[in-house]
Amino acid sequence: MSMTDPLGDMLTRIRNGQQARKAVVLSPSSNLRANVLEVLKREGYIRGFQKREEKPGMAELEIELKYHEGQPVIREIQRVSTPGRRVYSGIGDLPRVYNGLGISILSTPRGVLSDHECREHNVGGEILCQVF
Repeated sequence: MSMTDPLGDMLTRIRNGQQARKAVVLSPSSNLRANVLEVLKREGYIRGFQKREEKPGMAELEIELKYHEGQPVIREIQRVSTPGRRVYSGIGDLPRVYNGLGISILSTPRGVLSDHECREHNVGGEILCQVF
């Protein structure tokens, strides 16, 4: 059976992995997922990730989760735009997550960016998820 929300699945795997205090979580690979993980790595929410080949033509992303003093760095991660309800935002009405303490991850014409980078580049787009 095909998956209807691959990005939501990856976010749920990260959320579940941190609740179980896992060091590494696996997720099927795609370009969108890798781009979102790159933003999370740049912003310091995960240690890193790498793409590894399971079988020829089937790759997985190995996500290294990050903890600070025994607590997960990601306190809350939620999907905003879903396949059934897309949420777009211009640069003027880009929401601040917890008054700037968290980030929103957007899909823009310049690629997948955090809300801080969107303000720098003066570009809006589809809000994929929010992280705190």
